[in-house]
This record gives sequence, C-alpha cells and structure tokens, in this order.
Amino acid sequence: MEDSTMMKIIVCVKQVPDTTEIKIDPVKGTLIRDGVPSIMNPDDKGGLELALRLKDQHGAHVTVISMGPPQADVILREAFAMGADRAILLSDRKFAGADTLATSYALSGLCRTLDYDLIIAGRQAIDGDTAQVGPELAEHLDLPQITYVADAKRLDNGNLLVHKENEDSVQVLEVEGKCLLTVLASAFEPRYMSVNGIMKAYDREVEVWGADKIDVDESKLGLAGSPTKVFKSFPKALKAPGEVHEVSEEEAVELIVNKLKEKHII
Repeated sequence: MEDSTMMKIIVCVKQVPDTTEIKIDPVKGTLIRDGVPSIMNPDDKGGLELALRLKDQHGAHVTVISMGPPQADVILREAFAMGADRAILLSDRKFAGADTLATSYALSGLCRTLDYDLIIAGRQAIDGDTAQVGPELAEHLDLPQITYVADAKRLDNGNLLVHKENEDSVQVLEVEGKCLLTVLASAFEPRYMSVNGIMKAYDREVEVWGADKIDVDESKLGLAGSPTKVFKSFPKALKAPGEVHEVSEEEAVELIVNKLKEKHII
C-alpha cells in the first residue's frame, strides 16, 4: 500500500531529435526528423534527476508524463530504468499540431487526474527553445512557479528550499504547498540507467492515454487549439569567412577605418 504521506512528484519529459544541426523542410517549414535519433530532452532529464534525488533523500513517488507519438515510449522506459515509478504517455491524433499553449493545456488535463505535491519540467526543449510549456502549465493549474532552478531540497517542515539562477545572482526561495519548477540541465548530472533497471523497464507498463481520459475541452487541443501559426521556418545562414591581415598597428587602424567607411558606419 502506498504511503499517503510520501511526496508525489510529476515530471514532464519530451522526446526530441538528438542534433544541434536542425534541418528544416523548405516547403512545409517543419523539422526534418527522418534519420535523426531521438533522446529525452536534456533539461527534462535534469528535472527527472532532481525528482529522483528527492526520492532518494526523503522518499517520493515519481510519475513521468509525456505527450507525443507512440515511439515516445522509449524515453519513458528510460525514465523507468533511472528510477521512476509510473509513466503515462498522452498519445492521440487529437493532440497533433499542438503549439506550446495546446500542449500545456493537454498536460494540465492529465495532471488534474493525478495526485501530486510537486511538478517538475525542464526549462525548455532543444527542438523549440521557447521555455513556455512549464510556465503555461503552471498557469493552467493555478500553481506558483519557479523557473531556472539549479537546486531544490525538502525541508523538515515539508517546504521546498529552491535555488533559482538569474543572470548575475542566485535567489534562494522557500516554497510552501504545491508548485511547479522548471530545471536547468547544467545543474543536474543525470544518473546512469542500471542494467537491472533496463531489463525491468521493458516488463513494466507505460500507460497510453487518449484525449478521452483527461479533463479537457477538446476544441483547445492540437492544431485547432493552437493560436501560434508558423508561416516560415529556416535555418540560420552561415556567415561569410573573414579576412586575415598581417599589418602594423598603424596600418591596422587605417584598414579598420576604411572598412567602416565602406559599410557607411562612419
């Protein structure tokens, strides 16, 4: 029987293409995923590591959730092998074409059906870089949120002590009650999957839920529920190679001035 006092954590993960050289279909304006291996999004994996550390230190039940096609089952089994207790995949054609708002809305419907004390998500996904889904999910669920989390510990009073990174400082915040954190991958070194964990992961059930199993208005799902419209996508153009000049300091000054004049900067 599950301990009713045990902390219950939901971790949101996403399957993303494993590449820093994203290619764009020039006609459709979408990512070309064929031939590109997929992985668990790095920031999300950092979030899972944080959840598992809280489990190791204080005891917790960790549920990993994702939304995507059936093949996203792979990253959920990876989460099992790392130490997650339950995995749920939202997979339904009604979710197709979802932008961040429709995605976060669908995930919020799933979260409402679950019992939780804490929700953890990655800061952002490497295939979109929007950093929107976590904060939007918190808004849908009316939860306080802390972004750019670099550390979190549970205190004796049950509250969380959270370290939030800013550009030039770190905020230390104490949070009471339910909340949502978005995590930086750089702050958490994910643990390796154990051999025993890998073997057992494929004997466990990844629950697959359709839109009919969550508390949502279906008109707000997928493409129909996505106010974001991408009219054109393209990779960043390469810069022309620079010129190397081996000259004296005086000649360098004259060369720079002439170049700036050519560009009509001065």
